[in-house]
Amino acid sequence: MPTRSRSSPATMHLLAPQDRPREKLERSGAGALGDNELLAVLIGHGTAGDGALSVANRLLAASGGVHGLTRMTRDEVAAVPGLGAAMAGRVQAAIEIGRRTLMRPAAPRPQLLTPRDIAELLLPQFGASPVEHVGVLLLDARHRLMRVRTISVGSLDTSVVHPREVFRPAITLGAAAVVLFHNHPSGDPTPTPEDIALTRRVRHAGDVIGIEVVDHIVLADARYCSVRQAGGF
Repeated sequence: MPTRSRSSPATMHLLAPQDRPREKLERSGAGALGDNELLAVLIGHGTAGDGALSVANRLLAASGGVHGLTRMTRDEVAAVPGLGAAMAGRVQAAIEIGRRTLMRPAAPRPQLLTPRDIAELLLPQFGASPVEHVGVLLLDARHRLMRVRTISVGSLDTSVVHPREVFRPAITLGAAAVVLFHNHPSGDPTPTPEDIALTRRVRHAGDVIGIEVVDHIVLADARYCSVRQAGGF
């Protein structure tokens, strides 16, 4: 049997690993993928004779391009060889999610200007936890919340945190500032000497890489303490 040439319709198993849509997505991000590759990732797998990329190409041909997908009915999508009713539902759900992101305005991000603002955000989730959680709030230049990241979940007594764990997500997301936080399962939010030493170590690292460390908030039940206000900076 002659070998299929690379110029014939591509299938997942004929592509070099670095060119497969899923691997390409992990390596370069969704923006680097073509319309057919994004659909192939969504479809996940093809049929016995064709890979997901071939099925995606057939779907785009049937729709007249990615914009035409919004006008196809579920039955029309399901009729494309290699799809079927279940996959047609998945494709339509993905299209609807994309449509809603355009129609609905994003909720405003809270601006965290005081220790109280920060504590009110964090206490419901972390204040009464029986296990110590260490995390970081990622803020933009106006101190609006970008993301809450848990860095470490430790024992009842301690968690070991390195500054690189604090700043890795900040650098990845382009945060301008961070707030370090952790809870005291003991119920006493008074910063310990170790808390203050950690704060100063993280602050020094932030000064070096150019990301502001706004505060370190210690949580305990319904109370909190700002290390900055306590003089630990």
